[in-house]
Amino acid sequence: MRRIKALLDFVRTTPANLLVRVNAVYAGLNGNPAYTRLPVDLSEFRAEIDGYAAAIAEALDGSKRAFAERKRRGEVVVHMLLKFAHYVEIECNGDLPTFLSSGFQPASTSRTQTRPLSEAIRKIVPGNNSGQLLVTLIAMPKAYSYELRWAAAGTEEAPDAWTTQPVATTRPATLVKDLTPGMAYVFQARALTDSGFTDWSDSVIRICT
Repeated sequence: MRRIKALLDFVRTTPANLLVRVNAVYAGLNGNPAYTRLPVDLSEFRAEIDGYAAAIAEALDGSKRAFAERKRRGEVVVHMLLKFAHYVEIECNGDLPTFLSSGFQPASTSRTQTRPLSEAIRKIVPGNNSGQLLVTLIAMPKAYSYELRWAAAGTEEAPDAWTTQPVATTRPATLVKDLTPGMAYVFQARALTDSGFTDWSDSVIRICT
């Protein structure tokens, strides 16, 4: 019997998406006869979901304190989701309909690799908070370090348009923050080798959420 694995993309997603996921899991587990020995009390889970929803609303004022509270509460619900996910993986006994009834989504069993965005940038995904992106660079043989730069799309030719950030290693992904949600940004990267810096890579455009 092949064990079904839960999709854990909620560990790094936007607050709005995370709230959708936790509500789906709560609805799926609440009163579900397939899952009667839950690792977290559902009333406690509901209370944390409601607290997280309130924290998301309060963070709309942009205050650092509200952002910190939203992040803290988000970490709590993610921790609970991970407990539920591992529990559901075991209790569903490899039955996909039973697994899906929990509100979780199954992880893909495909091993196909996502095509890199450019010769130097592997992927760009949303960060934990609004106004953030996580940029994963591609490791280059014999590179000592890297540089990542970005600019608002359409301003690349303007003086001082670019913001440059040194990157020591390609793992973990580089956090780019203080971006404007809804704005498109151009990203480029280069590596430092024995011969100096390489040329900047082809541009990759992403909209910040």
